[in-house]
Amino acid sequence: ATEPIGTLESEGLPKPEQIWQDTSELEKFVEIRDSLYKAAKDQDAKIRDFETAIRRPYFHVKPLDDVQLANWHRYLDFIEKEGNFEKTVKLFERCLIACANYPEYWIRYVQQMDIEGSLEYASDALNRASQIFVKRRPEIHLFAARFKEFHGDTEGARAEYVLLNSGLAAGLVEAVIKAANFERRQGNIDGSCSIFESAIELEKSKDESRTLPFLFIQYARFLAEVAFTVEKSREVMRTALQLMPLSKTLWETAIQLEFFHQGHKAVDYIDSLVEEATAPTRHDGTQGLSVADCDEISSIFLEFVDFFGDTQAIHRAEARHKQLFPFRKLTAESKKRPCPDGTVSDRGKLQKSYATSQIPASPAQSVPPVYANGQTQWAGGYGPQGYAQPQGWQQPPPQPQVQSQQWNPGYSSQQGGYGTYGGYGAYGPSQQQAPAPQQQPAYGGYTQTYAPQAFPQQNYAQPAPVYSQQQPPAQPGYYGYY
Repeated sequence: ATEPIGTLESEGLPKPEQIWQDTSELEKFVEIRDSLYKAAKDQDAKIRDFETAIRRPYFHVKPLDDVQLANWHRYLDFIEKEGNFEKTVKLFERCLIACANYPEYWIRYVQQMDIEGSLEYASDALNRASQIFVKRRPEIHLFAARFKEFHGDTEGARAEYVLLNSGLAAGLVEAVIKAANFERRQGNIDGSCSIFESAIELEKSKDESRTLPFLFIQYARFLAEVAFTVEKSREVMRTALQLMPLSKTLWETAIQLEFFHQGHKAVDYIDSLVEEATAPTRHDGTQGLSVADCDEISSIFLEFVDFFGDTQAIHRAEARHKQLFPFRKLTAESKKRPCPDGTVSDRGKLQKSYATSQIPASPAQSVPPVYANGQTQWAGGYGPQGYAQPQGWQQPPPQPQVQSQQWNPGYSSQQGGYGTYGGYGAYGPSQQQAPAPQQQPAYGGYTQTYAPQAFPQQNYAQPAPVYSQQQPPAQPGYYGYY
């Protein structure tokens, strides 16, 4: 008996259904691989320029140049627009390796993580920046105080301001103002005033502090505009003027504060301030402000008294201004700016040019000049019947006459052959050719002259002039004609 043919399972071969299933999975795998490769290739093409511009991916104390800093910003902008959180975090961490000493990148990292909703990443980056990498930079602590206040950490924000004003950035006007405004938002007006007063006392102990006038100004503005204590603001400004009487900025600020908060009630008080400021000498005999500063302060008061003062106050202010500055105008015309569209100046130019074109030409001006070689300079074109010159055309300056030089008489015999080229005719259209001169033994000077003619402006067609040539006198030889 014959043995039965074995089945596919007995021989160890896969079934047709299993073969079809394995083939479809392979095709799927190839398709996924191709899509990943294409996506990676496209991403590489997008970031290739950014990656190529990164010259220093490692940390170094030497500052980066502006090109690399700008490249990091553009790279971060590109990654943030894609919206991939993991890629954004990785790129920020790469960036902060090379840019660890730049607070702007730390601040950007914290803000981006806050926008993404990851407060844990934001707090971690802020702590690393403010406690390790850029802990000596005031801007990172100002940002940390604002960030903590926004997220409800009031004590942490106050600690940041105390750190700034106590030693890290003592006397920094921005830190003082923000700390005072922070206390005001917490409802502590007295705390805000104490911050200003502490900063002012600290700056008083310094020699020639440049920050002290601005601290006085900010404190006075805070009292007048936030705390609504105008009298205390006035006292602060009086104290500042006694300490620094030669500061024009303080005098102007004192006048402006009274101007905006008191109005017509402060006319007499501001008048006393201006009289004190414009005095040539102080009460202690020292020199006062310069003449230019006094003039400017007095002009400010003239504008103020014109708004709120009566007739008598205006008269007194103008009389004092004229007495102190007799040679100065009340209205500085030199400081006036011209009309932006330029219509006035253009109209004046047009009127001036029109008036100039209407003036008839005198006979002396209509006579064309004669050059040194005897040729006539015509008024228009290249000949006696030339065209009129455009407006604004100027005659060329006359050329100096070239004196003849003495040369070997032997050259004189060679000039006879060139005598037929002795005349330069006019080059104008339809001009009659001048007759050729006779042979000349030598060239001493081209002295033929033409009778000058006057050309009226209304008639442009002129008859052809009659040329009258004269024989030049015999002189020693020259170069001859070219």
